[in-house]
Amino acid sequence: MGIMLAMMGLFPGITGVRDTPAIGVVQVALLLIGESLLMLGAITYVKFTFYLGVPSNLAQQIGIRLALTGLLFASLAGLSDILGFGSHLRTETTDIYFGQLQAFGTLASFALSAVGVLIYAVAGNPISDESRTQEMPMASPKTHSEAEQPA
Repeated sequence: MGIMLAMMGLFPGITGVRDTPAIGVVQVALLLIGESLLMLGAITYVKFTFYLGVPSNLAQQIGIRLALTGLLFASLAGLSDILGFGSHLRTETTDIYFGQLQAFGTLASFALSAVGVLIYAVAGNPISDESRTQEMPMASPKTHSEAEQPA
């Protein structure tokens, strides 16, 4: 879902909408939503694949916060003109323009978010398969003589 939304934001022609020479607000919003879903999905995947039932350590918490900070900075950089603190504000004669500095800020923030996910994935101490089997006792199968005796 995240990849699909990000691709729709980057390449709106794949959905049948005609391309425009500039990048619009809807395209930026779709890109931000798509990348946010990708990062949150990656964090969720790592948590439930490697660290299920394991409390997060300090480095993992820093990684999650770094990933979420990267998403926040990407949103601020991508929507800066719309929020009113960008360099290409809407006036009577000009329109909002997604500039090179905004594109760099958005991409750098996505990279920061990806580094946060990598820190979260690498910094943990997962439970090994041996300790998982030791924690979950298996029910011993009843012998034939135990099954026949009435209770």
